[in-house]
Amino acid sequence: MRTPFATPIDDSADTLAGPLRGPRQMLATQQYDSHTSIHDDATAQKLGFKGGAIEGPTHFSQFVPLCVALWGVRWLEAGCVSAHYRNPCFEGEQVRAFIAKPRDGETQTRIWMQRDDGTEILRGTASIGTDNPPSALQQRISEVQPPEALVILRDVRVGMRSARTRIRMGADQHMGDLYPFSLADKLEVIAENSPWYTAATAGESPWGRAIIPFEMISVLLNHATDSHMFPVHGPVVGLFADQEIRLIKGPLFVDEDYEIEREIIALSGSRRTESMWIRTSVMRPGCDEVLATMLLNSASLKDSYANYARDLAQLQG
Repeated sequence: MRTPFATPIDDSADTLAGPLRGPRQMLATQQYDSHTSIHDDATAQKLGFKGGAIEGPTHFSQFVPLCVALWGVRWLEAGCVSAHYRNPCFEGEQVRAFIAKPRDGETQTRIWMQRDDGTEILRGTASIGTDNPPSALQQRISEVQPPEALVILRDVRVGMRSARTRIRMGADQHMGDLYPFSLADKLEVIAENSPWYTAATAGESPWGRAIIPFEMISVLLNHATDSHMFPVHGPVVGLFADQEIRLIKGPLFVDEDYEIEREIIALSGSRRTESMWIRTSVMRPGCDEVLATMLLNSASLKDSYANYARDLAQLQG
């Protein structure tokens, strides 16, 4: 079996488009730092959102069949999705993934996702290999200007690193309070499933074993996050504003041990948020060769920090 997806694809002159899908909300009971998250309806509504948002990387699954259609199975070894999240998506909504056909020989192209009413959910780039122009997030990071004042992130510094951490994703492994489900649970509702995601049917894949779905790489890399790993003042509610997942020597496998290191590579802010941009590198245990990376704009909502106005006044006084 050499075709990992049965996804119907609309092939037009300059674009590939997947079908409308209804991504599922699996983080309604997510907890961190002893409180619920932006994916909980009540918490989200207090902060001005319609309800609990579906986590951004959930949408990455809809781009994977399109990328494989463009670049073949090798994309699952050396592919990248780099996205700026534009609007939240909620349970029950239908969304569609689009990818622009690259010109002959090009290995990077535009991607975007729209709700069925035309609202843009995300935009960015997809690519294969490493010899490409800056990705959507690499370009955004290069343009980031340090904010004049930081309150929630006032003690965070560019260059801070985490300790090296061992991680693993088993098929039935519960991924903890941050991700209160297992890979098997996800595969029951994932937008684009594949026989290569489970041990029972992955034997005919190029690697002969189950691979971790692209969207679940975010879960693998984030589930072991320590809320005190970087000196963020809280409690605070955060969200993913930008995210890039890049396979370099992939894929990553189910039931395989890996190690990760995190580094703060930029700080930024907006009217509503303070952001730390984190690069996570994935290695085999005891090795330094990087197999995959993730860039993440982890944004903290100012309105969720009870002491924001007080602390800002003290810092400016």
